[in-house]
Amino acid sequence: MEREEFERIVLKLIDELPEHFRKDMENVSIVLEERPSLDLLRKVGVRSGKLLGIYQGVPLTKRGLGYNGVLPDRIILFMREIEEEARMENVPLVEKIKNVLYHEIGHYFGLNEEELRKLGVF
Repeated sequence: MEREEFERIVLKLIDELPEHFRKDMENVSIVLEERPSLDLLRKVGVRSGKLLGIYQGVPLTKRGLGYNGVLPDRIILFMREIEEEARMENVPLVEKIKNVLYHEIGHYFGLNEEELRKLGVF
């Protein structure tokens, strides 16, 4: 899929979030990359499997009163990894993008892996 189409889907999915989530998403950038770098894979300890997305920043639940004047947090989606995973799992690509995007947004809001699994965003 072309980057522009992938981006269009991501923007549509963000628009579909409930308003109270959208309005609380401040100072966070959604970035699309082809694949994760080897350096990033080493840093996060991914040895097997794929890294579909990553949240880089300070979750809302960890921010104190002095948290200001900082660079935006980042949610990075790895387009080719997501496409390959969707094909392997035989799920629609839009569904896979939504799952990964909402998973990383969950981390932005301070949810851990177990909490995300309970919500069905794994």
